[in-house]
Amino acid sequence: MWGLDLIGPMPTGTKGGAKHAIVAVDYFTKWAEAEALVHITEANTTSFVKKNIIYRFGIPSIIITDNGTQFDKKFREMCEEFKIANYYAPAHPQTNGQTEAVNKVSSTLEAKLEAKKGGWADKLPEVLWAYRTTVRSSTGETPFALAFGTEAVIPAETTFTSPRVQLYSPEHNIDMLQQNLDELEDQRRSTSKKFRIPAKGR
Repeated sequence: MWGLDLIGPMPTGTKGGAKHAIVAVDYFTKWAEAEALVHITEANTTSFVKKNIIYRFGIPSIIITDNGTQFDKKFREMCEEFKIANYYAPAHPQTNGQTEAVNKVSSTLEAKLEAKKGGWADKLPEVLWAYRTTVRSSTGETPFALAFGTEAVIPAETTFTSPRVQLYSPEHNIDMLQQNLDELEDQRRSTSKKFRIPAKGR
């Protein structure tokens, strides 16, 4: 289940004058995807979902949006094509908690990007990386760990050679990956229960 939000207008960036960004957040892992946009259109939002969600993570069961024109006919047709339930937050009060979670992530990213001023669009991947590798209070895990079953190797570990890097061996790594995957499945089930939308009012 994913939520979409838009941030901006931002300072004119270096990527063709982009002034907005579209943000997608997976409710269970808190993983975020984002893309700089020059214009906010149905074509752009539809393309973003296909490229950054469907073709990367698979078809979600639910996408929550507002009822803006950028999520109108073409976007709804895409959802119908892939059998995705598209909930509009104002029309489905039971999604309010999830909507607030997406807005919180969007606000966090927007504040970080605004600090980059005119270069925000170029710094977007860097800001996303920092967000994905930071522990989120709602899950107690990093989005990266919940999405991939292991923590990302960050620059500090290669600079100072952390024990994980220093003691790496392929055989041990395979064993640890299997253990992490087992634990990840338990964590996903636990997180899923927290964010399940009640059936009433759908």
